[in-house]
Amino acid sequence: MVLRGLLSAGRRIDLVVTAPDKRRGRGGALAPTPVKTVALDARLPVSHDLEDVERVTGPDTLGIVVAYGRLIPGDLLDRVPMLNVHFSLLPRWRGAAPVERAILAGDEETGVCIMRMDEGLDTGNVLGVSRTTIAADDTTATLLDRLSQMSIPLLLGCLDSPDLTGVPQQGDSTYARKISRDEGDLDWSESSALLARRIRAFRCHTHLGAGRVSILGVEEVADQAKLPADAVPGSVVDGPLVRTGDGWLRLLEVKPEGRASTTGADWFRGLRIASPVFIRGR
Repeated sequence: MVLRGLLSAGRRIDLVVTAPDKRRGRGGALAPTPVKTVALDARLPVSHDLEDVERVTGPDTLGIVVAYGRLIPGDLLDRVPMLNVHFSLLPRWRGAAPVERAILAGDEETGVCIMRMDEGLDTGNVLGVSRTTIAADDTTATLLDRLSQMSIPLLLGCLDSPDLTGVPQQGDSTYARKISRDEGDLDWSESSALLARRIRAFRCHTHLGAGRVSILGVEEVADQAKLPADAVPGSVVDGPLVRTGDGWLRLLEVKPEGRASTTGADWFRGLRIASPVFIRGR
């Protein structure tokens, strides 16, 4: 989205560097990254090698980095100044997964920072900030989409500034570590609030017997007076409601393995059993 925004604003782009094509989907066909698709549609030169930036450098060359996933070598930053579009309120959530970590931690606010890159991990001076509230129903996808849209006018404003020095970051830093595969394996003994945030932040799943079920949407159950107080975490009753470590969650949307997503109610009716028990996937 940032690349599209720069193109729409008429900014000249001499080179796009992105990750190599990867095999995706059931067929395993090679597919380009989304940014490469946009670049090719705009007939921009594309490279998978960061060293190719050296070929297009000039006195006015400026690099724009968005979710690159690797540290830029210091000697390259010495020759080519670069601005990073970072989706957090730095120094909150430096690192690989700031959007997911903000949701999981229950942060009430996040935003976009335009940062002058240095050799550290998201430690450079900040040139501009735009803030947004994290809504109770925000997922990683919805929040990332909103932050991407917010970043475009912020970035364009910074590019038009005569001074790209920025100001040092203030406050305590936190590290947004890379998402591990097992973080999406639901442990129903966790609290309802944490499970709900985890499902909003990650691609989450659980197991029923030998089958895997992705959990796409839930809500906390307020009135629990008539629900069995002695149910163990993972027990499911009509609703469908799942017992957690401190309450109950209603399943709003699920995706059984190999099938399309459906409502929790339709899925539960299709099970034709009274009280299935989920088994965590770890």
